[in-house]
Amino acid sequence: MASSPVILPFKLIVKMKRTVSIIGAGIGGLTTALTLKQKGIKSIVFEGSEEIKSVGAGIIIANNAMQVFKELGIHHKIEKAGNKISYMKIKDEQLNNLNVIDLRVYEQKYGVRNTAIHRGELQKILIDELGLDHIHLSKRLFKIQKSELFKLTFEDNSTIESDIVIGADGIKSVVRDQLFEKSTLRNPNQICWRGICETDLPQKYHNELNEAWGKGKRFGFVKISDKKVYWYALANSKNIQPDNINLVDYFSDFHADIINIISATKKEQTILSDIFDLKPIHKWQSENICLVGDAAHATTPNLGQGACQAIEDAYVLGQLLDNEPAIENTFKPYENLRRKKAHTIVNTSWTVGKMAHIENGFGIWLRNLAMKNMPKSFNKKQMDMIFNLH
Repeated sequence: MASSPVILPFKLIVKMKRTVSIIGAGIGGLTTALTLKQKGIKSIVFEGSEEIKSVGAGIIIANNAMQVFKELGIHHKIEKAGNKISYMKIKDEQLNNLNVIDLRVYEQKYGVRNTAIHRGELQKILIDELGLDHIHLSKRLFKIQKSELFKLTFEDNSTIESDIVIGADGIKSVVRDQLFEKSTLRNPNQICWRGICETDLPQKYHNELNEAWGKGKRFGFVKISDKKVYWYALANSKNIQPDNINLVDYFSDFHADIINIISATKKEQTILSDIFDLKPIHKWQSENICLVGDAAHATTPNLGQGACQAIEDAYVLGQLLDNEPAIENTFKPYENLRRKKAHTIVNTSWTVGKMAHIENGFGIWLRNLAMKNMPKSFNKKQMDMIFNLH
């Protein structure tokens, strides 16, 4: 009679093989996992949500991030699922141009297009490429402890041990808070509404991002598919009760096209949130643990680079793995290569956010004048810095 197979406890199985655990199935975590997969390194992504839903608002995947997706072989899928953007325009309340950035030169240089897409669509593309077998749902990290291995305890009281951990768990990272020095979230005292609506956007807006700056508030919009428009609105939070604000009334001094977008949006398609960033920290890694994305360098949304910088993190780790097969040996050089640019993005975005929300009439006049007379060389220098992969 054949003997029964020996079934090893899960913890013992984990100890017998070298494991890489990624905390968080956001865009940064999924891109990191996909990068590792293409380098021959299997990882498991632990996600707190019960299911992967096509929820959330839109996102613009800028040229630097699209270059990464080109390396991963999926940029055509993203461009097909979204809407290509060739111009970024800062405008006044009545949609008169203050500053125009022509992105076509970068399209030609790098062979990819800035693409506006629904976050859920992008997430679906990444998951399809990675495979659901790499993702464990309903695993929200509660505690992480370091001894010989990392012990991960989840809110459902399950535990695992892992050789290597990558924290991709966002601005309020449990990994960062429990294993790194104390960090500080900064509040710019601004609130943000995000929404998606179905509307016939005038043709002139189809391949551009528009952001209108007013008095202590602004409104941006971009087409993300044939009929869908993603928009965002930010306002200084001082002395306002956002839950009681009627956005049509609040933005009544803005152009009618903006009012039409707000009016076409169902209440359930609107998300309200405060915005924060992470005061720059200089330690993103230690031995067998590493932070990526918002866990390492969360930024305000003013440059549209939050997710893009997380994607760039994954790219740099992947490039380093070409010459160093031991992933933990890439963490220190990754930190050295990425820190300066990521912190520049964080600090520049903070400054832009403050400038966009001036409330003083004379200050607004000066700001708009400065934007109109911005040298093209300044715009080029900034775009070169953002789009160049380091």
